[in-house]
Amino acid sequence: MNKDYDVIIIGGGAAGLMAASVCAKRGKKTLLLEANKNLGKKILISGGGRCNFTNLFATHENFLSQNPHFFKSALKRYSPYDFLDLVESYGIEYVEKAQGQLFCKNSARDIVNMLENECKKYEVEILLNSPAQSIHKRDNLFEVRTSGEEFNSKSLIIATGGLPISQIGGNDFGLKLARNFGMSTTSVEPALVPYKLSESLLKKTSLLSGVSLPVRISNSKISFDEDLLFTHRGLSGPAILQISLYWNSGESVNINFLPSIDLDDLLSYKRSHPKRSIDTFLKGQLPKKFVEFWCVKESLSLTDKLADYSNDSLGAILDKLKNFEITPVGTEGYRKAEVMRGGVSTEELSSKTMESKTVSNLYFIGEVVDVTGQLGGYNFQWAWASAHAAGLSVI
Repeated sequence: MNKDYDVIIIGGGAAGLMAASVCAKRGKKTLLLEANKNLGKKILISGGGRCNFTNLFATHENFLSQNPHFFKSALKRYSPYDFLDLVESYGIEYVEKAQGQLFCKNSARDIVNMLENECKKYEVEILLNSPAQSIHKRDNLFEVRTSGEEFNSKSLIIATGGLPISQIGGNDFGLKLARNFGMSTTSVEPALVPYKLSESLLKKTSLLSGVSLPVRISNSKISFDEDLLFTHRGLSGPAILQISLYWNSGESVNINFLPSIDLDDLLSYKRSHPKRSIDTFLKGQLPKKFVEFWCVKESLSLTDKLADYSNDSLGAILDKLKNFEITPVGTEGYRKAEVMRGGVSTEELSSKTMESKTVSNLYFIGEVVDVTGQLGGYNFQWAWASAHAAGLSVI
């Protein structure tokens, strides 16, 4: 094997595979090194095995970074519809769920096969079970050592992802490499991750394990209308995963269990059905198990008639359901996190090319960069867009 390349890519996940195909399509001699025995492991487990591969409504507002403008260029130059064109060119069937989320109709394997075929089409060399053990730059060439082999390249793209899900290879390799090259990284945290609750609260809510309901969840920064799921460890579901991206330890979160109901709705129901009990009204809006739990928690009689409550009393009851505040004691960590928040500082990178501003021909793409998307296909779109930007730029 000729061990000299135009570009070496470290990491065979979404961003790495995409970058490899774009580089090779431009005629660059490309080598992709993957530490696992298979490519695209995170793709395969995403979206319940069906991969939410993009979101048609993706805009800069769906992403978080210390530099809120950094990701705009790459996302504009490679849109969800650009990736969808590629998906459709392979005849992959997909379905659109709520809010523009696109999933494979059959299996996430379709996306991995597509990316692998793109790499094969343009003759990307792929080595599996080949973790990079050391990387140095000498005489304008990058020297990459694996176990017993050394490869050289003019350009190097780091697509190693982040810390989540160590079982499939999540690690801090890319962060350490950036720091070894004198680049700064931001603090990192698990994101899109379930919450853990205090023991006292968990003793109560664990009775609801498995119950899911739509809520409006918010903090001082943002609000989401999504489903919340009670678990035996705490709280999960899309609502919790979304808000966790904007949450810091010690902060409280507000949960509105009746986002579509206001006091006028309850009083109107009281006027029409004064002899019905309050839990009858609530069970028309919320899961029965949750209503029974809540009534016990708030010492509400399940049989008292609505007519027995003053309007002010009903307003107070409704307010507690619409303004339930919790302070999580933590998250379930990287083991359960969808992504990592933070990463290689965007101050270190060109927003147009993903190239380091201080180390020429060194690129960072995907999750390892301090750009994190909300739940719903946005992080894959960032992988495609940042990989495309770097792939078009390598020399």
